[in-house]
Amino acid sequence: MKGLFETHTLLSAKVMDMQLQRQNVVMSNMANLKTPGYLARRVNFEEDLQKALNIDGRGKMTRTSGKHVPASFDPKNFGPEWEKAMPLRVVHGEDRVDMDKEMAVMAKNTMRYNTLATVVKSNFEGMKSIIASGAK
Repeated sequence: MKGLFETHTLLSAKVMDMQLQRQNVVMSNMANLKTPGYLARRVNFEEDLQKALNIDGRGKMTRTSGKHVPASFDPKNFGPEWEKAMPLRVVHGEDRVDMDKEMAVMAKNTMRYNTLATVVKSNFEGMKSIIASGAK
C-alpha cells in the first residue's frame, strides 16, 4: 500500500504478527504443562525492535552525530527471537511450566495486541474520513 501510513502500517503488521507468534508459544507452553522435561519457550522481540527503529531504551532516537538522520525501518530484516530456558539444575516441580507466569504473559500480550489493533483501526478510519471529505 502506498500512502500516508505505509511505514506505520507495515511496522504495526509486523509487530502484530510477532505478538501472535508469542501468543501461540504461550499456549504451547500451557498445553505442555504436565509434559515431563518440557521447558517453557519465549518469543522476545522488543529490544531488537528498538534497535531496528534506532530508538534507545528510553524511547529517544539514538544518533552518533547530530547531522545523522535515523535509518528507516525495514520489516523484512526483522523478526522474533526464540528463547528456550535451560535450567542449571533439575528439581522436581521447578523445571515445569508455571501456569501463573504463562497466564500473566498471555494477558500482557493480549492487551498489547488489542491496543495496536485499535491504533491500526483508527489509522484506517482517519484515511476513510479524509477520502470521504475529499469526495464532497
